[in-house]
Amino acid sequence: MSAPAPSTLAIVDAEPLPRQEEVLTDAALAFVAELHRQFTPRRNELLARRGERRAEIARTSTLDFLPGTAAVRADDSWKVAPAPAALNDRRVEITGPTDRKMTVNALNSGAKVWLADFEDASAPTWENVVLGQLNLTDAYERRIDFTDPKTGKSYALKPADELATVVMRPRGWHLEERHLQLDGVSVPGALVDFGLYFFHNAQRLIDLGKGPYFYLPKTESHLEARLWNDVFVFAQDYVGIPQGTVRATVLIETITAAYEMEEILYELRDHASGLNAGRWDYLFSIVKNFRDGGAKFVLPDRNAVTMTAPFMRAYTELLVRTCHKRGAHAIGGMAAFIPSRRDAEVNKVAFEKVKADKDREAGDGFDGSWVAHPDLVPIALASFDAVLGEKPHQKDRLREDVSVAAGDLIAIDTLDAKPTYDGLRNAVAVGIRYIEAWLRGLGAVAIFNLMEDAATAEISRSQIWQWINADVVFENGEHATAELARRVAAEELAAIRAEIGEEAFAAGRWQQAHDLLLQVSLDQDYADFLTLPAYEQLP
Repeated sequence: MSAPAPSTLAIVDAEPLPRQEEVLTDAALAFVAELHRQFTPRRNELLARRGERRAEIARTSTLDFLPGTAAVRADDSWKVAPAPAALNDRRVEITGPTDRKMTVNALNSGAKVWLADFEDASAPTWENVVLGQLNLTDAYERRIDFTDPKTGKSYALKPADELATVVMRPRGWHLEERHLQLDGVSVPGALVDFGLYFFHNAQRLIDLGKGPYFYLPKTESHLEARLWNDVFVFAQDYVGIPQGTVRATVLIETITAAYEMEEILYELRDHASGLNAGRWDYLFSIVKNFRDGGAKFVLPDRNAVTMTAPFMRAYTELLVRTCHKRGAHAIGGMAAFIPSRRDAEVNKVAFEKVKADKDREAGDGFDGSWVAHPDLVPIALASFDAVLGEKPHQKDRLREDVSVAAGDLIAIDTLDAKPTYDGLRNAVAVGIRYIEAWLRGLGAVAIFNLMEDAATAEISRSQIWQWINADVVFENGEHATAELARRVAAEELAAIRAEIGEEAFAAGRWQQAHDLLLQVSLDQDYADFLTLPAYEQLP
């Protein structure tokens, strides 16, 4: 008797989308279903392990490099695989969601790499999940040219040799995709995003002289990197492309991953291409993990925590040293400024700050860095050109002068800055404005001349939570309390209503955003990720 046919993926509670049949083919869904069968049980175990580790940090208020992997760190003989030609020069990378306009603009931006984002810069509506995939395939097939019906402006791709190399970022391990289920169980969003993209584009990218390249977000341990590596091995065999074709850059944006950088590269060594230093999620992770660690872990206003803070310097310099020791690219942080079309003076000051930031990164040994807007590409390019010249990277700078002790990475109390009342007000204002846009399906949002994404909302609500629970006293004498947060949030909501008018306010999701921000900022039971309760409210 033959074995029963395996269950197939079901598309649940999803309105049909134009051309979705090109993405959600039977063969592609069968691949995603197989990824789910093979890897979701391990993913679930690793999520449970995150909770156990968090409980240990709550008990000890400390972290250290892992004794069990000391041999990996001590072995100088291993290196990651050499970078493919398309990923050898990464001096400027632009980030953004995969809507049609952004796809053309990012590819045309002059940046070496585009981080095509299905994660923090993209609210995971079904439309964004499916049509984002379609836009990338259309770009590779050069059928993405279009005219904006609102403005009449035309968008068309430049010649192939002038386009950025795409590095796609799937969702983190913690998120589900509720619209795709196998036997009533939702498939992890990471496997949906990776699976659809890889299945449709791996061979197509090889034919274009590139390959399936990925950014891996929210990684918390080398065991999670090992899971990704096993996914890559399985996927390459499944579609019949050579092992080692995939390349992955891991975001070191959690405090636990900062203690396992070498091990993460080791697990992915046949597929690794680098590490990235991501600022807001990193700070969010520090607050989340050390939230009951007392006053010495209380962060000041987010804008007061620059990359020159001692504990941030320890993190970034250790990242550069680790990458170059192992032959990997070290990619720096985000320049999030959005140029003003009305205020040249604002631009001048901001551009000077961006230049100083990129000069510092290039001087520290980074091989590239991120920008959020095409106007920042030339500034970042100039900073790295000045250091690299014609070289594609500076991996030969081994930074053996860098020595970071375990305690240096969590020495938050080396900062002189303190939380301020204005910092609280800004966290509330940015949090409400970002969440409102996210609930309407926008993941990358310009707020107060900065491009904000989900990491912004996470650090905002985490700081409100931390300051209240640490009973912070602001410089004006007010205590951080739930009552104060509610008052500030009500004032901000009223200010938004006055600013945009009754009609626009009613058409938006402002009250819902206000309520959700307060929920995740004030609940004693701290939500691991804001996007988990927020996803339940997405249309």
